[in-house]
Amino acid sequence: MSVQEEILRKLPEAFDKAREAGDLLFFPSSVHTHKEHDVEFQIRLCPALQNKPRLPTPDFSKDAPTAEEQEKKRHDPFAPPYVPSLYLGEVRDEAEGNEYVILFNKYSVVPHHILMVTKDFQSQTSPLLPPDLVQAYLFLVGAKKAGRKFFVFYNCGDLSGASQPHKHLQLIPIEEDGPPVEKLARAAKLEHEDRPFTLHSLPYANHVRRLPSSLPSASPDELEPALANAFLSLLDLAISTVRHDPHYPPGPPSYNVVLTLEHVHVVPRRQEKYTLAETGEELSVNALGFAGMLLVKSERELEAVRNEGVGRILRGVALESVHDIQVDEHRAADERL
Repeated sequence: MSVQEEILRKLPEAFDKAREAGDLLFFPSSVHTHKEHDVEFQIRLCPALQNKPRLPTPDFSKDAPTAEEQEKKRHDPFAPPYVPSLYLGEVRDEAEGNEYVILFNKYSVVPHHILMVTKDFQSQTSPLLPPDLVQAYLFLVGAKKAGRKFFVFYNCGDLSGASQPHKHLQLIPIEEDGPPVEKLARAAKLEHEDRPFTLHSLPYANHVRRLPSSLPSASPDELEPALANAFLSLLDLAISTVRHDPHYPPGPPSYNVVLTLEHVHVVPRRQEKYTLAETGEELSVNALGFAGMLLVKSERELEAVRNEGVGRILRGVALESVHDIQVDEHRAADERL
């Protein structure tokens, strides 16, 4: 049994112990479905989050102190010593030597929500490295073997909805076979399965790559090139999308990543929050939104999101698709070769 599978199998007992110790705060919620753009979006209503302590947003601006300097000025919750009941174990990438600590999300809306944190400090503005992708994917494989279903998400950059400057990927369990947007990706008919594609029914720029069906049974050495090539091809497209936007904010691009056993999704971002027209409230959106799962804190906010439309909200914090232009550019480049 892999380390990943061992960690996942002990989650139920460890979660209950962390709650009983008062180290993990669980916020009950209810899920409301809302269909748009061929996606059955899940809007999770969690009134108790109104009482959650507010964390300062990391400063990734051009003149800001480095992420390391910011961490020195405030406590890094992902640095040792770890709270024993939140600490679940460690994994190590044998090929590259990268090490990760696995922790419970202290503020949990979904039970068994866990974090894969770089053991040494790395910035949340840095792209996913091959070992990050391999170790995260091995958790998805381990979950399947343990009879569970999880997916991974990553918020990269100051406009992505990231809440901590210390690099961390998040793994969240789901009842169904993939987050809502995954069903749309799975239904896509592809002429070339080894090339990026877009989900045309979604009203914002999105880049998706289908992974080989044999990948869950691959060795770590085989996983690395497949995952790294898929992610880099999507990152290139995300950066290209940003370059086509003349009004994109200065600074490095921000984007969200969603990883499942079958697909990698990358969505470039132009802002973190959306202001609801009906209430004037700001709704923070991270990668979960683009997985098809939004979080609201009140019935009023829930109604405002339904009235505004999830697609409009996501388009408001993302970018316009230039997929057709990118296809033409790719074709022209191929012709020049």
